[in-house]
Amino acid sequence: MYFTDRGIEELEARRGDEEVTFAWLAEQLRTFVDLHPDFETPVERLATWLARLDDEDD
Repeated sequence: MYFTDRGIEELEARRGDEEVTFAWLAEQLRTFVDLHPDFETPVERLATWLARLDDEDD
């Protein structure tokens, strides 16, 4: 298990039964980057990856 898996596991345990929209998620990511600007690049990469999951080219 990677260190980051702990956060993912906690997210799933605490909020796994909730339903959210991508608009809500995008707003949370913007807020996170505003509070933690050093994470702008990884958050941007995650958002791009999520946005393109259905692309056949990737």
